[in-house]
Amino acid sequence: MNLIIDIGNSRTKFSLFNHGEILVTTTVDELLPEHIKALKDEYPLLNKAILSSVREYPDSFKKTLQNSFDTFLELSHKTPLPIENLYLSKETLGYDRIASAVGANDLYPNTNLLVIDAGTALTYDFINDKNQYLGGNIAPGLEMRFKSLHHFTSKLPLVKAENQKKLFGSTTEEAIRAGVQNGFIYEVEKTIGEFKVFYGNLKVIITGGDAKFFDNKLKNHFFVNFNLVALGLNRILEYNEDK
Repeated sequence: MNLIIDIGNSRTKFSLFNHGEILVTTTVDELLPEHIKALKDEYPLLNKAILSSVREYPDSFKKTLQNSFDTFLELSHKTPLPIENLYLSKETLGYDRIASAVGANDLYPNTNLLVIDAGTALTYDFINDKNQYLGGNIAPGLEMRFKSLHHFTSKLPLVKAENQKKLFGSTTEEAIRAGVQNGFIYEVEKTIGEFKVFYGNLKVIITGGDAKFFDNKLKNHFFVNFNLVALGLNRILEYNEDK
């Protein structure tokens, strides 16, 4: 069994895998050494772990992982991957981006894939049918767009996303919501369309906290997978175990 730990900017997500299948996935404020012990006690076959982190964490936590598992892997830009990474600045590539690319490729190998992560940032990552990661785009996420309008103007209120289906607004709040949300949809729709022009048989996978926002809003067909990063990290762990 494998423990997958993904430490984000504010919270930590961990998942348990058994033979490639997710048993448990949970988000916590912080994963502590005592939590690791409790997991080991509950799941005696838990013997491998991978850690991906975008922020600093205590050395004591790393030592706990090293001492608690037969195999422990800390993801870095030097970690061997089951896909070919052709990104030119690998040291600046977000771990969540490359992990989601690996996860998508594991689900659909030898396929042109566009992974869209609708989270704090809106990211696009492309893997071709030769199992090569080529790169992608980074743009502001949905919440960030609302906050930037409020922050950089003196009178515009802070508006939250809602299921508003209007071409334009009749109030300032409606106008902000229509502008941000429609623009968000148009951007994603256009990006998918442009990738399809250059790459045939493209599969689109959307992940991230705002993935549900696109329900019944995009003309292009897409798949939703909220566990794409965890799937990718688990695949990376297994790949390095087999080397």
